[in-house]
Amino acid sequence: MKQVTAIIRPEKLEEVKTALEDRGYFPMTISEVKGRGAQKGICIQYRGSQIKVDTIPKVEIYMVVNDEDVRPITDTIRKSARTGKFGDGKIFVSPIEEVIGIRTDE
Repeated sequence: MKQVTAIIRPEKLEEVKTALEDRGYFPMTISEVKGRGAQKGICIQYRGSQIKVDTIPKVEIYMVVNDEDVRPITDTIRKSARTGKFGDGKIFVSPIEEVIGIRTDE
């Protein structure tokens, strides 16, 4: 099994969720996070002053999936989250050693 972690723009969350659900991938954990990447923050105008915002709000999606589902899931996330601009996000794939269901002890 693998853990797929995607960090995306908040405004793309619904589009990504819908695309994954349309392909039958429902289980996921979603967190609001802040971070920065290649864009190194942004500058915004507020009441006549320019303010540098060092960390940008993002959404992190976690999914634990079977090995054979990794490629379809990452392709779906890439296609539905892409805007073509800096800050579109990243997808990380990590191995999972063990999964234990709390209710069932499986």
